[in-house]
Amino acid sequence: MRIGGIDIGSRYIKYVLLEDNSILDFKKRETGHNPLSVCKELLTVNRPEKIVATGYGRYLLEVFGDIRTITEIKAVAKGVKAVFPRCRTIIDIGGQDTKVISLSGQGSVVNFEMNDRCAAGTGRFIEIMSRALGYDLDHFGASCNSRNGNVKINSMCTVFAESEVISLIAKGEKREVIAYSIHDSIASKVISMVKRIDIQDDIVFAGGCARNPCLRRILEERLQKTLYVHENPYIHAAYGAALYAEI
Repeated sequence: MRIGGIDIGSRYIKYVLLEDNSILDFKKRETGHNPLSVCKELLTVNRPEKIVATGYGRYLLEVFGDIRTITEIKAVAKGVKAVFPRCRTIIDIGGQDTKVISLSGQGSVVNFEMNDRCAAGTGRFIEIMSRALGYDLDHFGASCNSRNGNVKINSMCTVFAESEVISLIAKGEKREVIAYSIHDSIASKVISMVKRIDIQDDIVFAGGCARNPCLRRILEERLQKTLYVHENPYIHAAYGAALYAEI
């Protein structure tokens, strides 16, 4: 039996197709202005017998009538636990929100913190900051190997932070120093969330921002913990949704 999970996020839609508990297919598409159309395209090519939807736009798929929905928290927890059985804490930084999730040894959600009221410290924030500094997004996290200055980004509001960056550039600050400070500020915000839950090893870093080596390194240094990252950190919510389709 083929089963599927679809994660309709603010920036990307991720689709996982399973057969006999193995991943048969994974696709990632930009959400764009018409996410329902993107979903229909993905499901038309490989429509599973059962499917569960998650993410911001999960309720869009109610038009199909036979698609169940679950929260991102449940989906991410199940997907991560399936890949990293020893995981007890998840740091998930996506396009528009940040989640920190505490799991029991059996994988159930014990506690979580979620920042979803603004894009501060999320993938969207990083995109805007990288553009302000003239970096390609894929190279932004590799641009700041160490702190070589005393620059601090005080605001995590995207608009105000961008103004700070522009001001620092005008003062002649090196962009790699500014880039490091941006990542350090994001890490501080994440750690403040982590401290509000019972953090335990193993810790998994999920979401698109887990591909950012600078952010990962700073979080590891500040937490004094190893963060485990899947080769495709986008996949967890869609994968977890697909696993729920089996139930």
